[in-house]
Amino acid sequence: MLWGAIAGTIPDLDVVWRFLTDTITATEMHRGFSHSILFSILAAPLFGWLVHQLKKRPDVGWKGWSWLFFWGLFTHPLLDAFTTWGTQIFWPFDWRVAFNSIFVLDPLYTVPFLVCLIIAAFRKKGSLSRKRMNNLGIYLSSGYLVVTLLLKWAAHTRITAALENQNISYSQISTRPAPLNTILWNANVDTPEEYLIGDYSFFDTKEPIFRAYSKNRKASKGIEQTNGVQRLISISEGWYILQQEQGKWYFNDLRFGLIPIDPENPQFVFRYQLEEKDGDVVATEDRPQPENASAVFETLWERIKGN
Repeated sequence: MLWGAIAGTIPDLDVVWRFLTDTITATEMHRGFSHSILFSILAAPLFGWLVHQLKKRPDVGWKGWSWLFFWGLFTHPLLDAFTTWGTQIFWPFDWRVAFNSIFVLDPLYTVPFLVCLIIAAFRKKGSLSRKRMNNLGIYLSSGYLVVTLLLKWAAHTRITAALENQNISYSQISTRPAPLNTILWNANVDTPEEYLIGDYSFFDTKEPIFRAYSKNRKASKGIEQTNGVQRLISISEGWYILQQEQGKWYFNDLRFGLIPIDPENPQFVFRYQLEEKDGDVVATEDRPQPENASAVFETLWERIKGN
């Protein structure tokens, strides 16, 4: 179990790039090579051999440890593909897979799996009850993952119906769950001049209301042509707004929604402050930090309960 946990953590060590390179490059590399099938195939035998040298267990052997590391390394990006950011499973091909059906932290996925794992840890090694408890955790968590796809379909259908009822024309729509649950769903809607952002809870009794955010394309045309901003646009998959505040430009990645720090002036979760330098831009992550985190969770809980 310990080595499996280590194997499942290794892909996220790509965060080290934040300390070795600039913000844009580190963001591009996140969930890249270390989250690919290729990395799982190449790294598993290496880690398997290393642990085999440490443990010297003839009943497992080098192949057994290699298989453990392969599944630990591979299921990590497979699970990440269900979240919002997107995962380059097929690296080096520049194709991020993102099903947007589960938040990166969801207690309904993690807790049952963790409880079953802890119970299994106290069962006798090699026993049938230990194996059954371990499998139960896998079945519960994987079953819930499948359910999230059905919930996404139901929420997406309800949101698109609301857009049709309100006579809103759009070119594309992106839906994803709000933090820590799959009851409340957020939606980004692309229209010619604006992005519409709304949400829908399965406990709602009224249609979703969409708030408009200007794309601001004409005003930001100059800085938008820089190489750095073009790379950020590629990372955001085209869901972005450039804003100028007090003489400084900010790049907002819309895919992760808003933080309700101020109901009248919510801020996007991921945004970058841009500094023009030598004909390009240098980006610095400028994620808003709410002074009262409990109030944010309270707002989220109230919204989950319906409108």
